[in-house]
Amino acid sequence: MPTAAGPRRRADAERSIARIVAAARASLSADPNASVDDIAKAAGVGRMTLYGHFRTRPELVEAALVDALRAGEEALSAVDLTGDAQDALARLLASSWTLVAESMALLTAAQSTLPAGRITELHATPAQRVRELIRRGQDEGAFRTDLPTAWLVNVVHYVLHGAAEENRAGRMETDDAARIVNATVRSLLAAPHGASTERGGTIR
Repeated sequence: MPTAAGPRRRADAERSIARIVAAARASLSADPNASVDDIAKAAGVGRMTLYGHFRTRPELVEAALVDALRAGEEALSAVDLTGDAQDALARLLASSWTLVAESMALLTAAQSTLPAGRITELHATPAQRVRELIRRGQDEGAFRTDLPTAWLVNVVHYVLHGAAEENRAGRMETDDAARIVNATVRSLLAAPHGASTERGGTIR
């Protein structure tokens, strides 16, 4: 006859994993060089328990990044992207800036640990959201069509991360960051005067 021991052990393991991942996010966000020992201590578990769930530090770093992106996706998916593409992008950038600033150190840890292709893969959903919004703005004639859309998506990415770096270095006030990011991206994406707004003239 089945007992509750199996389900109870699974529940205990799930709680342990959640505690370790939360500790990894917090520790790596404070210090991208945080060690497995640092994370185990923050989670209140022993090294053997941690390694029972995550065999290597890269696995743990990836789990922390995935968890941060999941939380970020919940916030970004709630942003209203209807109406004017420029206004929608401004709202998306405001939310994205906050998330990027909060997870900058965690991303640094991931970049030094995980393959670049894996990081790009994990960021596919937020990148696709920006890509679709830029294409909509191009179709509306608000955004430039003379440069590849993939490059413009990367430009938005670079501006957000550059602002986060400036903020961390104390060269940009947090209260000014969203405005500066929006103004910069709006200027970079603006359609040149006289540029074609037809889909056939857009570089995809």
